[in-house]
Amino acid sequence: MTSVRRDRADPVPGAGDIRARYRRILRFAAWHLSVTWWFELFLPRIGLGRIAERTRTKRMRRFAQRFHVLAVELGGLMIKVGQFMSSRLDVLPPEITAELEGLQDEVPPVPFPAIRALAEAELGAPLDTVFASVEEAPIAAASLGQAHRARLLPGNAADSGLSTVVVKVQRPGIGAIVDVDLAALRKVGGWLSRIRIVSNRADVPALIKEFSQTSLEEIDYLNEAANSERFAADFTADERVAVPGVVWERTTRRVLTLEDVTAIKITDAQGLRAAGIDPAQVAPVFASVMFDQLFTNGFFHADPHPGNIFITPIAGSSAERPWKLTFIDFGMMGEVPPKTRSGLRKLLIAAASRDGKGLVAAIGDIGVLVPTADTAALERAMTHLFARFGGMGFAQLRDVDPREFRDFGVEFGDVVRSLPFQLPENFLLIIRAMSLTSGVCSSLDAQFNLWDSVEPYAAQLLRDERGNIVQDVAGQALDAAGVALRLPKRLDGLITRIEDGSLSVAVPRLERQLARLNRTAQRAGSTLVFGALLIAGAVVRADDTVLGSVLMIASVVPLLFGLWAGRRR
Repeated sequence: MTSVRRDRADPVPGAGDIRARYRRILRFAAWHLSVTWWFELFLPRIGLGRIAERTRTKRMRRFAQRFHVLAVELGGLMIKVGQFMSSRLDVLPPEITAELEGLQDEVPPVPFPAIRALAEAELGAPLDTVFASVEEAPIAAASLGQAHRARLLPGNAADSGLSTVVVKVQRPGIGAIVDVDLAALRKVGGWLSRIRIVSNRADVPALIKEFSQTSLEEIDYLNEAANSERFAADFTADERVAVPGVVWERTTRRVLTLEDVTAIKITDAQGLRAAGIDPAQVAPVFASVMFDQLFTNGFFHADPHPGNIFITPIAGSSAERPWKLTFIDFGMMGEVPPKTRSGLRKLLIAAASRDGKGLVAAIGDIGVLVPTADTAALERAMTHLFARFGGMGFAQLRDVDPREFRDFGVEFGDVVRSLPFQLPENFLLIIRAMSLTSGVCSSLDAQFNLWDSVEPYAAQLLRDERGNIVQDVAGQALDAAGVALRLPKRLDGLITRIEDGSLSVAVPRLERQLARLNRTAQRAGSTLVFGALLIAGAVVRADDTVLGSVLMIASVVPLLFGLWAGRRR
């Protein structure tokens, strides 16, 4: 693991502050995990699910408010977590996203004297001799650092071709803060790994380890500068994308000097319209650029929240699109291995063509399903999903009858729970990037339909893949030959299983009906036992008060069991 270097310009918080911060994060996580378990798992199990449903909105709002306070007061990685949740407009309810949206811009700034001291220690000279001027008021304050506008000295300006720059300086003591936040997250991850429903789906310690490595890389500005130049090289010939240049002579591990590219924040709808830019036209372009990073380049911006993307108008341009997407903050980047990238491309093509079987095969190629998984039921469910909901945008999905969603969710949930899903290594950043992309696009255009961007992009991928069509046909021919050779043996095995009565057929809907009948029988039997004990106790009590009372009290046990068996789902 990368060590975090500290010196006098990077003061380490006191041991008491560190322990208090650690305990506060753990108390917050423990309390809300307990509340979630009580309302979402325990109450529905004893037949009180309606209580959880009635209080869910209020609980979500209270959670978001408390997390907002925690993140602003603590800063550090807590801000990163809040920014991620605030961008999930397509998944998380507005009670959470609206409350946490301010975290994009609400990080309190560090006083300039502390920033000056750290910058001068890193650059080895007073700021007055390094820059022509530095504005003391920050133009942006982020969770790990803050940015100040500055002007280069005439000689440096001539060499770099830049005049106005942005100097990004780490927050003093951020190394120690990141260390304690990661320690707290590891502890919470250990708790989650003991919950079977979580541990069966993801290797939580491995995910925390991946997040730790990414976080430590993010506070290394030399790494961020190199990432910036690599990202710029990927889009050199792409007129849609702009990247700030790096002033290497004024860049160290904790000070980064970049070209000033400040423009209109991507989610500033009012500012975009004032510049003559329709926000709805920005969404598909942004989605397409993110697709290029994930499915073609394999090197992607893993933190594309609204604070890291500007829309830069091009003055005097007569082009059809007189603006560019300008990306900043390349501290959190991800790489997609070739095998995973191939699987993602197949997944995108299958999704666009509504191919349930192809989608499941692509999920297997990526590694989300273990090789031994029986995918027949999942293929049927995905085919059903595409047949009914394929191609719908979020706005259209809101018009679907909730009962239809509920019925499909019950059946689809049975299938998902029965399969051994897992989260592959290096997949956390891919999910994060796509989640943030979806959230930003939804905020730009409430009617945005992701399929409108997926389908043309998938069509282009399909055209690119046609160069390997001969190989594909040959592979399919070999697969067919293998099936033909194995067919007699499989038929013989099937007939044998039918003859000896060992053939089993899984029908989720029938199994649910049988489960309901079983619960009804249990409830009837419990009621019968309850009545018998109650009547026996009342009769015996006239002659034997103690035994009669015991029998009447014991009748409560089958009564409670009958109520629980009748209500549990």
